[in-house]
Amino acid sequence: MEATAVTTPVKIILGSSSIARRKILAEMGYEFTVTSADIDEKCIRKEKPEELVMALAEAKSVNCMSASQANAIIDKLQADNNQEKDAEFTILIAADTAEAILQRLPAHDHVKDAQPALLITCDQVVVYEGAVREKPSSEEEARAFMKGYSGGHAATVSSVLVTNLKTGFSKVEYDRVEIYFHEIPDEVIDKLIEEGLVLRVAGGLIIEHPLIVPYVKEVVGTTDSVMGLPKALTEKLLREAL
Repeated sequence: MEATAVTTPVKIILGSSSIARRKILAEMGYEFTVTSADIDEKCIRKEKPEELVMALAEAKSVNCMSASQANAIIDKLQADNNQEKDAEFTILIAADTAEAILQRLPAHDHVKDAQPALLITCDQVVVYEGAVREKPSSEEEARAFMKGYSGGHAATVSSVLVTNLKTGFSKVEYDRVEIYFHEIPDEVIDKLIEEGLVLRVAGGLIIEHPLIVPYVKEVVGTTDSVMGLPKALTEKLLREAL
């Protein structure tokens, strides 16, 4: 059963330029604006993929919002508190840690009394034959990735971190999905490389693309998780944070 969106009125900032994550949020019934982080993901290394995606989510958290962006969000929260008394929560999907935002919050009573805000950060990697794959660094690497998937198997590991900025509650979990492929023709791989989208996703892996769908043999898990934002996990952590 697919999770349903939190029924409380929400305002969302998506801390990702991912088209797939935008699509998932829209499917979940949320309206949102977008911001993104600019970090060198290669500088952050962890032994286990589960640890890596959580560390990358934290790094994006620190980087994504400038002080001016954070202040704009704070102003918005204050305005919402004054103008929308019936709105109990604001959900922020962005790349910033609770600590980074909380340090910028002035300790005024009207801020302390503002509605709670939930912050969500996330990241994803692909695991193939025990090796972690992130975004391809070149067309050649993307082609090699996809040729490896052809007739084979890969997994995605996605992290979701939710923090309640008012209470300080914070929890992170990950979701893993196994994907099995039929043989993928070279001409299909060439078309995907030419299109360019596979260069901007973890492992060059896009199972929802019309060109790839016929060659996906089995997915053990959910497509939304493979696309980068597992709906059920996201809703679970939101409700726990509330």
